[in-house]
Amino acid sequence: MHISPERIAQIEARRDEVQASMTRADLPPDAFVRLSKEYAEIEPVARAAHEVRRLRQELAALDYMTGGADADPLMREMAQEEMQLLKSQLPAAERALALQLLPRDSADARPAMLEIRAGTGGDEAALFAGDLFRMYQRYADSLGWKMELMSANASEAGGYKEVVASITGTGVFAKLKFESGVHRVQRVPVTESGGRIHTSAATVAVLPEPEEVDVQIADGDLKIDIYRASGAGGQHVNTTDSAVRITHLPSGLVVIQQDERSQHKNKAKAMQVLRARLYEAERERTQSEQAGARKAMVGSGDRSERIRTYNFPQGRVTDHRINLTLHRLPEILEGPGLAEVIDALIAEDEAARLAQLDGVG
Repeated sequence: MHISPERIAQIEARRDEVQASMTRADLPPDAFVRLSKEYAEIEPVARAAHEVRRLRQELAALDYMTGGADADPLMREMAQEEMQLLKSQLPAAERALALQLLPRDSADARPAMLEIRAGTGGDEAALFAGDLFRMYQRYADSLGWKMELMSANASEAGGYKEVVASITGTGVFAKLKFESGVHRVQRVPVTESGGRIHTSAATVAVLPEPEEVDVQIADGDLKIDIYRASGAGGQHVNTTDSAVRITHLPSGLVVIQQDERSQHKNKAKAMQVLRARLYEAERERTQSEQAGARKAMVGSGDRSERIRTYNFPQGRVTDHRINLTLHRLPEILEGPGLAEVIDALIAEDEAARLAQLDGVG
């Protein structure tokens, strides 16, 4: 993808213009916030543009030096060596700039709601859901993100029938958005005396979390029921009516929250989950309208799509969307090893979108 000198000059000029505007003494606070956000977005693009411009200018200067008939042979040889080096660096710099110019998913910078549900496989599926939750927890820790448990429905045999958490930090949704789908596990359960491999599954959903202003919910659209919470097997039974069930009447979405002992906290968490689900429903609607553009990307975000298999006997993890197989299952489940899978998915998505832009161009 060739980026014209005019486009590069335009990017750098806009960065300088925003920077100068931010130093004005009479700038209102809200304008400063808006400009600061724009500067944070354009500065890395301008830096990449500057690098491309520098390499191109140096190549042009060296080309001029070697072109004259009276050029010193030694100087010409040194210039040609330098040109070879710069020519080898230019494609990577142009690709880096093209990546910066790719349209951004507006939700990439958002925190995310992580929902994991045990699928087919009974107790083994619930144990696997627990394994996945811990994997994401450790991955989040490795990046300095904060994970807050929103609700958990534990299985009696261990693990979770369902667990929901909120993750905040830098670029959370951008990194986790390709995790949505069906994750499959193949292993010998501890209860299996014959050593047979069982296959079970868990469904992962990663939803970008909106701010309150992004999703307007009218009070009249909500039906709120308050009742007494009860834990599995009669444990942690509250003596007060603190559990909250919120039904969003226009969409039919229902959110139940009972993990906190405070009705107020349960309602706040339920509203947070409801906003994320409504926001994602709207995103899915707009993306289905742009389905052609979405086909090039990794996966469709369809949560019924089997995306990954964790095979314990072979110690391997396979992501079926990009045909990536890594024989490093323990490190991946430990969390930090997941970075290799996620980085490969992001790289594949970027390559597909770059190819699509080249096709359009």
